[in-house]
Amino acid sequence: MSVHIRRCRAAIGFAVAMIILLSCGCARQQQQQVITEERRQEAISLYVDALMLNELNEHDEALEKLQLATELDPELAVAFSLKGDVYQATEDFENSADSYETATELDPWSFKDFFNLGKVTQVMKQFVRSVQAYVRACEIEPEHYEANLNAGKVYYHLKEYDLAFDYASHAKKIDPNSAAPEIILGDIFEVRKDHPKAIEAYRRALERQGNKPEILVPLAVAYLRTGRYEAAAELLDTSLEMDPNDFMAHQYMGFAHLKLRDPDSAIISYETAAQIEPEDWMARKGLGIAYMIKANYAGDKALKQRGLDQWKMSLEYKPDQPKLQMLLDKYSK
Repeated sequence: MSVHIRRCRAAIGFAVAMIILLSCGCARQQQQQVITEERRQEAISLYVDALMLNELNEHDEALEKLQLATELDPELAVAFSLKGDVYQATEDFENSADSYETATELDPWSFKDFFNLGKVTQVMKQFVRSVQAYVRACEIEPEHYEANLNAGKVYYHLKEYDLAFDYASHAKKIDPNSAAPEIILGDIFEVRKDHPKAIEAYRRALERQGNKPEILVPLAVAYLRTGRYEAAAELLDTSLEMDPNDFMAHQYMGFAHLKLRDPDSAIISYETAAQIEPEDWMARKGLGIAYMIKANYAGDKALKQRGLDQWKMSLEYKPDQPKLQMLLDKYSK
């Protein structure tokens, strides 16, 4: 047999062997694909079961199905998304947030998951994590009212007032008839000490939503800061009719009465605030001032001592009050 023939036979044999090897490899790959597809179909079936169980408020059973589904298919984004929903419904916000976060990693264009991630982390006061989610949600759906509104709220909590203003302003543009953006804008103007603009924003909110404590009280505070004490007292009185346990409203009412030279009414308001919230250092400080004013008018040492005692309590709750400490030292002599 010639060398040439032997070489041809060897080449043919090698080619046949390679074809057989490749065929085996393709068969195994096809088998693996079949297994993967079967697992995915099973995972989807479990997800559908969980969806129905969640609709029936069978949350534990739904989570069991979803756990199995995500084990079978760790890239099934909708399963992690539904996990987030179920955990959110049961107020397990930490697990809800983690589930939504995984869903967003698997599907970076899921508005629903970014938005819900923002919501549950906002509840947990994880504001940096929350605002990142809301900002991404706004990138996906720029005209979504609630996403912009909540981004504004969270940026306000983070003291990023310029960004809070931008998002709240855009929410207002999306829904000009809503009160909520006006409240945020009013709060931002107050931080900037632009009290006239804050008053305008709060009044627009009042026109849109009516008498609500969450609007009446900040508007009253803005009035107090601009010297409109009677108007402030009137708003606070209306608010306290709706929410008599709002210790901050009682505290502000005490301040309004002091400015209106009515220490007796101020004492009643401050005492009520202190009863509702015993560690309200501002109420204790104001109550001390009111007692000292009355003591000065009447020359009553007992009232003076009451005032000093309230100042001492205020300093216990908030020691860093150098001016109040000076007053206490001065009048304790």
